[in-house]
Amino acid sequence: MSSSTSSSDPDEAREHGAWRRFFLRAVATAALGCAVVYGFVVLVDPWGVLPFHIPAERPPISTNARFAFAGLARSQSFDAAIIGTSTSRMLRPAALNEAFEARFANLAMNAATAYEQSRLFEVFLRAHPTPRAVVIGLDHVWCDAGPLQRYTPRDFPESFYEASPWPALREMLSFYAVQEAGRQFAVLTGLMRPRYGRDGYTRFLPPEDRYDAARAATHLPPLPPETHRHIETAPTDLPLPPMALLDRMVTATPAPTTLVLVFMPRWLGSQGAPGSGSAAVTEACKRQVVAMARARPGTVVLDYWRASPITREPTNYWDEMHYRDAIAERIEAPLSRAARGAPGASEDYVDLTP
Repeated sequence: MSSSTSSSDPDEAREHGAWRRFFLRAVATAALGCAVVYGFVVLVDPWGVLPFHIPAERPPISTNARFAFAGLARSQSFDAAIIGTSTSRMLRPAALNEAFEARFANLAMNAATAYEQSRLFEVFLRAHPTPRAVVIGLDHVWCDAGPLQRYTPRDFPESFYEASPWPALREMLSFYAVQEAGRQFAVLTGLMRPRYGRDGYTRFLPPEDRYDAARAATHLPPLPPETHRHIETAPTDLPLPPMALLDRMVTATPAPTTLVLVFMPRWLGSQGAPGSGSAAVTEACKRQVVAMARARPGTVVLDYWRASPITREPTNYWDEMHYRDAIAERIEAPLSRAARGAPGASEDYVDLTP
């Protein structure tokens, strides 16, 4: 019995050694494969946020602009920026460049919180200590009296927004990074067109020839009555948490930089009835913004968020937040004049500049 058992020991030892070698080779192969993939992602650097990568201009490629625009904000191809939400995405950098004598990047992000916008502004300002111009589009996100919302359900890669580029290396260890590296490689090699323009602008709304007024009207709340039975007011110092972030942004903007704050033209039916509590909060928000502008000479404040020919006409809108191409042009023209310190007068807006 003992001789039979002892004779099988060498066979078992060889089998055990073979499995051990197979396991180690499998682990080594997997580790090598991961290293190769990780090296590919790092060298391609799909979002342009790493301290080293293949030297090439990287256009934004991700549908989540929170990933796509952190690198664009650092690009030295631009010296001016548009900050905002989707209500500012229709502003075309090319329409502003000549008037401001600048090279704009549109860094507006869909549904961006005030916090996310402020973080992107910080990245831009670190990379451009004295930018030519900054345009900040203001909407309901900035005039919210509730608790400060930092994020949306969309992922926000905080490491991309740090002063040091090294923490961003952690974000390259994900399937999403591999996917976007593949997309960026295809763009860099001419196999695929980028999702965004190289200046961040892209037309994200349907083509104008597909505009359907009847369908758009279904997305518009009815116009408010001219008067409201309950007249409410909000004090100038009403706590609006996003205002602290905006104040830091305005204060941090260098004196030589042209700074324009624009209350975007929201559909009148969603602005709140005259005299209502929501309208009073909006007015308090505007007063606080004007106070910030007074503290920084040269700041221009334009108010499109009011009753006007733009906001009263339903065919100017796709929905309550997003206006059509012609309205974008009507906003760009006064912005261009504001670059020269003279936005002028119009029924479309009010110049709140101190």
